[in-house]
Amino acid sequence: MEIPYDSILLFSFGGPEGMDDVLPFLRNVVKGRNVPDARLQSVVKQYELFDGVSPLNDQCRALKKALEQELASAEINLPVYWGNRNWHPFLADAVEQMQSDGKKNALVFVTSAFSSYSGCRQYRQNLAEAMELASDINLQKLRLFYNHPGFIEPLAENLRNCSNKASQDAQIVFTAHSIPLSMAAVSNYEEQLNEAASLVMDAAGLQSRPFALVFQSRSGPPHIPWLEPDIVDHLTAMKESGLSSAVVVPLGFTSDHMEVLFDLDTQAAQTAAKLDIEFVRVPTVGTAPRYVAMIRELIEEQLHGTQPLAVGSLGPWPDQCPEGHCLVKEKM
Repeated sequence: MEIPYDSILLFSFGGPEGMDDVLPFLRNVVKGRNVPDARLQSVVKQYELFDGVSPLNDQCRALKKALEQELASAEINLPVYWGNRNWHPFLADAVEQMQSDGKKNALVFVTSAFSSYSGCRQYRQNLAEAMELASDINLQKLRLFYNHPGFIEPLAENLRNCSNKASQDAQIVFTAHSIPLSMAAVSNYEEQLNEAASLVMDAAGLQSRPFALVFQSRSGPPHIPWLEPDIVDHLTAMKESGLSSAVVVPLGFTSDHMEVLFDLDTQAAQTAAKLDIEFVRVPTVGTAPRYVAMIRELIEEQLHGTQPLAVGSLGPWPDQCPEGHCLVKEKM
């Protein structure tokens, strides 16, 4: 039986918009993990460099507006709502507004392209919890899109433009948020990242160039192993091996999170400067027209049964994740 979808929900991580927001926001991020405020203070100091403002909420506003225009141009007359996991507007606020507007069946676009507990499974759990509290609404998450041409192509264009500005011998360095090895072991996170990196290199016409996949933004107790190498350690290794130029692609991020602004544009860039390594950071896809069109295409898959698009060898990710995928006891 065909479900008559009546709305779209943009679901994201959320971010503070002033210093008064930062500590409450961080408490939401680590909720349930018994992290004392004292341990959060180092992160608070990072936010102080940017007056406590994450770019993520503004980018979600811009993405919502762009998606509304894209849907209108395709004569898809569905309203777009927006809710976050960790800060205003919260998912619960969005669902309450949707109920007030009489909406019953929403397609949900999550601004995370790859498999992992925090990047996919946790969002699915959040949606399930929201539906338990609001039993008269259905929230269906759209599939992962790490190998969708609408994600690969604009990132490849950004990489091509930046590589043309860098030294010809620059190493292409793809970065993604590190996760505990226990999480990586029960997901396709690394496989998807390597596949996407190769696809971006091919689409950028740089398939003959070597590239590296590195990680960033690890947190939590130091005794818990996480994916490596870290971007800062990789830059040091580059210097030791005689490489002097890096074009850094934040592959694991669809827009400029604080992790991009601090871990790459600040910390990694400062490290590169100290090592006398040229450092060029590639923009995230943000609201690139092809990326916004991709969201519309994912929606049309559900509305009209159009053919799922994917490039590379892994094929389109299924609408429903495999049983047990990304389930772990140790979440951070």
